[in-house]
Amino acid sequence: MGVNAEIEFPVIQFRSSDLERGTDGWRCLCKRVREACETFGCFEVVYEKISTKVREETFGLMKELVEVPLERKQKNASPMPYHGWVGPCNQVSLLYEGFGLGDASNYDSVKSFAQLMWPDGHPRFCNTVHTMATQIEELNKLIWLMLIDSYGLGEKWESVMINYKTLVRFMKYMAPPPGEYERGLFAHTDKPVSTIICDDHVSGLEIEVNDGQWIKLSLSPSSFCFVVGDPLKAWSNGRLKAVNHRVMMSGNKDRFSLAAFAIPVEGTIIKAPEELIDEKHPQLYKDFDFMDFFLFAFSDPAKHIDSGEQLQAYASLSPPISH
Repeated sequence: MGVNAEIEFPVIQFRSSDLERGTDGWRCLCKRVREACETFGCFEVVYEKISTKVREETFGLMKELVEVPLERKQKNASPMPYHGWVGPCNQVSLLYEGFGLGDASNYDSVKSFAQLMWPDGHPRFCNTVHTMATQIEELNKLIWLMLIDSYGLGEKWESVMINYKTLVRFMKYMAPPPGEYERGLFAHTDKPVSTIICDDHVSGLEIEVNDGQWIKLSLSPSSFCFVVGDPLKAWSNGRLKAVNHRVMMSGNKDRFSLAAFAIPVEGTIIKAPEELIDEKHPQLYKDFDFMDFFLFAFSDPAKHIDSGEQLQAYASLSPPISH
C-alpha cells in the first residue's frame, strides 16, 4: 500500500443491485460509506457505470490538452482560485499543471472551454468530457444521498442536499528527476464540499490516516476516490472527516488525474441539519456562506493557517483548545 501497508483503506463496490434505495443492500452500502467518511474522510469506490472506454478517452484528450500553445492555455482564466489554468510554479509545484472547467455537466460550458483551447472547438473532447462530468456528478449525488440516508435524513433529503455545479480540473504531474521523490501538490483539505478523483493508473495520491502517517492510493481502472471537503465536515457537524491529502511523485512516468469538485451555487449557506445537533453533539460551526469561506481559504490571512485548520479558524463556535 505504500507508505503504510498495514492500514486497510476502504474499497467499496457499488453494485447496481445495491443501488435501489430502501433495500438491504442499499442500507448496508450507506453504512459502509458513512463509516469510511467518518474514519478516513475518503474511500475508493468501484463504479463500473462509468465505462473504462470513456475514462481512457478522457485521459487521451487530456494529453492533447496539455500540448496546446501557452497563449491558449492562458485564456483559461478565472477570478476564482483554482478555477482556471495554473502552470508549474513554486506556490503549487514545479511538477504541476492544471486546467479548470466550471459547470462541467453543462454542454455549453464544455464547448466554451474547448473553443478557447482549439480553433475547431474539438467536438470529440466536448462529447467525451461532458459524458464523463455528467456521470461523475451522478456518482457524487449518489454518495451524498447515502450519507443523508445513513444519518436518518432520507425523508427530507431534498432540503438538505446542497445545490451545486461541478468544477472539473484536468491535472498533469510531471515525473521528477530520476531517483527523486518530490511534491506534486502540497498537503491540504479540500475547500469544495466534496471531490471525486480518478487517475490514469500512475499513482501519486497520498492521504493522511493518522498524524503524519500517510498511505499511497493506487486506484483500479474502474475506481474513483471520493474525498470529504471542509464544508461537508461542517454540514455533518464534525462527524465526517475532511482528509488531508497530497500528491507525491516518483518514477519516470507523468501522472494525469481528473478531479470533479462540488462547488455550491452562489448564496449557498452551509449549515448542519437540526437532527445532527443535540446535547451529545453540540453545534460545532456557525452557519456560513460557502463562497465567503472559499475565498477566505485562499486569502492572505488564511495562507498562514494550516489548510486543515482553516474551517476551525473561519467557522468554529468554540475557542481552540490550547496544547
